[in-house]
Amino acid sequence: MPKFVDAALRRQEVVEAVFRIVAADGLERASLREVADEAELAVGSVRHYFASSDELLAHSFGVVVDRIVTRLTAADDRLAEAEPGTPEHHQGVLTLLGELLPLDEERAVDACVWMAFKNAARTKPFLAAEADRSHRAVAAVVGRLVMELSAGAAADGTGDPQDQQRLVTEAERLLATLDGLTMHALLQPEWMTAQMCRDVLESHLTGLASYAGSH
Repeated sequence: MPKFVDAALRRQEVVEAVFRIVAADGLERASLREVADEAELAVGSVRHYFASSDELLAHSFGVVVDRIVTRLTAADDRLAEAEPGTPEHHQGVLTLLGELLPLDEERAVDACVWMAFKNAARTKPFLAAEADRSHRAVAAVVGRLVMELSAGAAADGTGDPQDQQRLVTEAERLLATLDGLTMHALLQPEWMTAQMCRDVLESHLTGLASYAGSH
């Protein structure tokens, strides 16, 4: 009797092999043959699920985006249940932003893979759609957070244009801070520890609160 193979599980095993390769050696090594070897499969077995290397990489990019967005959305939902200005809300904000940082092994692998794919999308058009989706999803959550924390500016889109531009600037500044922390933590983990990442976020949020209080 033929052995039953769970297609979804096998595809996930292949994607996990891509992640391990990218995290250890970079995206350039993630060929079908290398991925097949890592997953302990024949190349033909991998081709059964992914017709080409491009298809495999695009799918893998989508998987890591889904992982990060799912965690981010769950943290955002929990934050909505906390009263603004309370310690619980502040901790919820740190938890939410921490989902984008390599604060443990799982998030470190996801962040490493995510950053590698985002960088590759600059020169590989088949990755552009997922890169755009990931940016929009993250920017939407961070943008809403900045609007909530910046209580001095209108959050309904009808405020002074200067205030609205400041909100956009603050959101981009926070996104840039998160990207920078991720890169530092991945490249210099001995220095940019999880605690250092949290300290930098605390400092950034303090500055954001000061901005809100002055408007």
